[in-house]
Amino acid sequence: MGRIIGSVVLAVAVSGCASWLPVIEPGATTEAEIQDTYGRPSFRRPEPEGASTLVYATQPMGISCLMVEVDASGRVLNARDALGDRNLARVEVGMTLAQIDRLLGPHRTEVFFPLSGEWVWDWNVPHFGPGIATRFNVHFKEGVVVRASRSFVPGGPTGGSDIRPPMVVPCPRCDP
Repeated sequence: MGRIIGSVVLAVAVSGCASWLPVIEPGATTEAEIQDTYGRPSFRRPEPEGASTLVYATQPMGISCLMVEVDASGRVLNARDALGDRNLARVEVGMTLAQIDRLLGPHRTEVFFPLSGEWVWDWNVPHFGPGIATRFNVHFKEGVVVRASRSFVPGGPTGGSDIRPPMVVPCPRCDP
């Protein structure tokens, strides 16, 4: 019975979080409206033709990275959680460090493993379940991706008592 109540509370909390955020409408929502809702971005990445991407990074402790693409006039083109499963699936063997940084946003840590000759970057990513923190790892050799993996940390960064849902980006017409 306790698990059912916990599941219902989680579902209400997740749907409640999404309901107070204004819907992002590509072509109509402005950069000013995004900043009114989410605050000042961690940084702005310039894009071709005067466009830019507003990056809301939460590493090393968070589990999301909101990226909002805006055109030169400040209109939203797209919004996505860079650490959502659909975006993580875009990581491919052969991608460069710069491509991964651009795709996933700032990483949590990087570690060199001398026996394998790999650098590994990792990100905290969403997980469901008490006591398990999940990390998405990208393995590089000579500056290119050789594989990706996930690792699980019992206890998690907050002692293992939390359930952290993925970020809800209120943009039904966006490409996640």
